[in-house]
Amino acid sequence: MFGRLIHRIDGWIGWISQFLVLISGVLILLMALAQTYGVAMRYIFNSPDPAAYELSQLFLLLCGVLSVAGVEKLDQNVRNDIVSSRFPPRMHTIVVSTIFPLLALVFCVVLTWKSLDNALYALRIGQVTQSPWALPLAPIKLAIPFGFVLLCVVLASKVIHGIRSVIGERRQQAQNSGDTATSER
Repeated sequence: MFGRLIHRIDGWIGWISQFLVLISGVLILLMALAQTYGVAMRYIFNSPDPAAYELSQLFLLLCGVLSVAGVEKLDQNVRNDIVSSRFPPRMHTIVVSTIFPLLALVFCVVLTWKSLDNALYALRIGQVTQSPWALPLAPIKLAIPFGFVLLCVVLASKVIHGIRSVIGERRQQAQNSGDTATSER
């Protein structure tokens, strides 16, 4: 029952993460178009438009925040294995599959909490960008905790799967040692 629920939640997390990675790809394309527009306005028409730079910054922020959960879900993040590769296999599994995601989860929970506080403050005071067209910042700042909430869910799922794999390894070792003891008799 619990395994089926985890599997269903993992499916939804995977689908949402993949969708947000696709949205991030579209944002990269829009960012490139905004920069091309800005360069053309500056150098061809000799009329620089500050909106192109500001849009590129906003798209870059959204791209990073929305894609981080998908990258973590696909396990395509950069990992430094200098220390953990020297551990024995069981310790490596415990550290990489359980402890690292748990520490990341704690960090992301704090980051989500503080970014949500910042976004709600921006919403409350009606914060806008400093450009002449004054974009409201609250919707953009609300995307940050949204992306990190999804990352927290992905990390919690990784912790659960890590604990299950460690327990499964322990059961497998106990079963193998029991089989060996039985065959020796």
